[in-house]
Amino acid sequence: MTNTNPPIDFFSSISDPRVERTQKHSLESILFISLCAVICGAEGWNEIEDYGNAKIDWLEKFLHLPNGIPSHDTFNRVISALDPKELNDSFVAWTKSIAELTDGEVVAIDGKCMRGSSDEGTGTYPHLVSAWASANNLLLAQEKVAGKSNEITAIPGLLRILELKNCIVTIDAMGCQREIAKTIIERGADYILALKGNQPEMLDRVSGSFTYIKPSSEHTMDGKRQGPVRS
Repeated sequence: MTNTNPPIDFFSSISDPRVERTQKHSLESILFISLCAVICGAEGWNEIEDYGNAKIDWLEKFLHLPNGIPSHDTFNRVISALDPKELNDSFVAWTKSIAELTDGEVVAIDGKCMRGSSDEGTGTYPHLVSAWASANNLLLAQEKVAGKSNEITAIPGLLRILELKNCIVTIDAMGCQREIAKTIIERGADYILALKGNQPEMLDRVSGSFTYIKPSSEHTMDGKRQGPVRS
């Protein structure tokens, strides 16, 4: 069964970066309002503030808000100052409590470049490696890496913090690595790994094996056309 503890319980261990005299709004209220707003589709600090003002009567049932809803600048300043690891660990603990992964559920691991994140002068772009539970429609965990090549080393660490027993983990060609496959098996899960021309020797060996082993089914994708191949 999933955990019924209030979400804010999982974020109570996060350190408040502010000095006490500047705390017009509790860290608990800032985090809770932000979490609720983002779940409801807020995409920026202004929208989080707008959500809080629109839902203040409901929020006051759970929070002490003597100074009303924090401004968008306060949300920005406080959350930007939080320890990213503390915030990530709390988020992972919370998602674990509400996501009940069932046998055979697909957990998709994928890496994406952060838009507008180029480090001027270096040409590097931060990437986020994410674990997505398809049946739950829920992001389970996320890891930031310096570049696409670093995804290979980040994925095993991401897998080790997840409960994956009897799930099916899918990863694109970047994740087709021995260490990653080994980690998935150690977590009690199965895997589907894409294999492309980025590993030509392995691709040749696997392609050659189909000469002797007839697959139970085949599927091809070519541009806009896709569908089963019938022999």
